[in-house]
Amino acid sequence: MSEPLRFRVPDDELDRLHRRLVDVILPAPTPGATGIPMPTLRRLLERWRDGFDWRAAEARLFAHEHRVAEVEGTRIHYVHVRGGAPGRLPILLTHGWPYTFAEMLPLAEALRGELDVVIPSLPGFLWSDPLPEPFTEQAVARRWRALMVDELGYERFLTYGEDVGAGISDWLAGGHADAVAGVVATHASFGARDRGEHLDAAEIDFFARFDAEGPLAGGYAHQQGSRPDTTAAALLDSPAGLLAWVGEKLLEWAGDDGLPDDTVLTTVMLFWLTRSIGTSFRPYSDGGGAPHPLVEVPAAVRVQRRERDYPRSLAERSYRDLRSFAVLERGGHFPALETPAEVAAAVLELEPQARAAR
Repeated sequence: MSEPLRFRVPDDELDRLHRRLVDVILPAPTPGATGIPMPTLRRLLERWRDGFDWRAAEARLFAHEHRVAEVEGTRIHYVHVRGGAPGRLPILLTHGWPYTFAEMLPLAEALRGELDVVIPSLPGFLWSDPLPEPFTEQAVARRWRALMVDELGYERFLTYGEDVGAGISDWLAGGHADAVAGVVATHASFGARDRGEHLDAAEIDFFARFDAEGPLAGGYAHQQGSRPDTTAAALLDSPAGLLAWVGEKLLEWAGDDGLPDDTVLTTVMLFWLTRSIGTSFRPYSDGGGAPHPLVEVPAAVRVQRRERDYPRSLAERSYRDLRSFAVLERGGHFPALETPAEVAAAVLELEPQARAAR
């Protein structure tokens, strides 16, 4: 059985954080280097120290129902947004790294009154325990099915995920079609390449363009995968370091409109207050897992703009019952946060089709 999660940061912990933010040492900018610009980091630190209202953010986040359930021996935190229309399928939303349930809430709000929404925190993130086994997409997907079916009593549901959560969502849809009725993907599967399938010219061009960004943009992933404890020790002891590490990726991966400073600071605060940045590296340090499976349930793909040249043919290789395909016209890596209305429209278009399919 699940139990409510109540969370309120003690005043003295906020006071201690404020003192740390007053006594910050920043590096001199490195000419020609990439990373978070020092003027941006300085602006965020000043906002965090002198203007950011955590109590308002805390009240907003915990206006929703938060619960914790033990699933296969693992304590899992989740947000439950109830009130879906009778007879309609619920949906499970899975976030990625370096973000949390908070970035999924705009999509949950866009679906409020239409579908029940469940947003678990990934194992090792915030109030969810790390897995007692290696973090793989299959292991998390198995627990998500148990959460939805065995704990919450939903016989069938839709799934949606981003970043790390996208692979989990694909494994839910591909490996648990008895319970998953349909999938919406904005970080669509690269499974065709991983399975060694022959690729056409457009697919080869897409991967070439995508991979060309990898060596520089993926430095964080190599560090988290190869030196997780060293990285965690630095970030757990420095609010400025944590802000630089997490804030760089949130801002770099967002669309042209960027993200509000308070959105970035809310996510950084959640990692800071739960001391979970180190365990959030497990998807990178554990590694392993099989290529994304073939998905036979109804699917809708909305390509996020960072992968704007992702071909429909690539989606069709992994999603065998592809009902719709389009490229999002704005936003970036975080569609549930940046373009919630567009993603909600895709969900609501697919839901009756998935409900009718058996």
